[in-house]
Amino acid sequence: MTDSAPRAPRPLLRAAVLTAFLVAAWLLWSGLYKPLLLGLGVFSCALTVYLLQRMGYFSSSAFPFRYSPRLLGFWGWLGKEIVLSSIEVTRHVLAPKVEVSPRTVRLDVADLNTVDQALLGNSITLTPGTLTLDVHEGRILVHALTKEGADALKEGEMQRRVRALRSR
Repeated sequence: MTDSAPRAPRPLLRAAVLTAFLVAAWLLWSGLYKPLLLGLGVFSCALTVYLLQRMGYFSSSAFPFRYSPRLLGFWGWLGKEIVLSSIEVTRHVLAPKVEVSPRTVRLDVADLNTVDQALLGNSITLTPGTLTLDVHEGRILVHALTKEGADALKEGEMQRRVRALRSR
């Protein structure tokens, strides 16, 4: 038995998935369901998808990111790291004697593509106590609040997890 129904074009499917994510995020993070705000949310999501379509985002493979269960696992792990880092930074801030030892760390990420480098840099910045200062030519420059935070980045666990999002 053959399926005679035409398949949706891949760009249309990608646009629909992104639209669903944007709308869900808007509704979840807004928490306000007044007509004006819902209208602005719809407008914002539609404008974003329209601009991405005009830029050729959905029809090219320049952004080869795939939504997969691994991404949800990464988000869960990142959320845990954000909470643990928040507790550690709070401990340092509230300590009677401030125990910070700021430093910069340069990470070699040339083996990651540009999208993964951006994902890694943003994940580092989301984690309290660390801030991505520069992403350039396969290197990420990071400011860490403590020596322990810098050492944790050098160990490369976050890099390994970002790399694992691509492996099959």
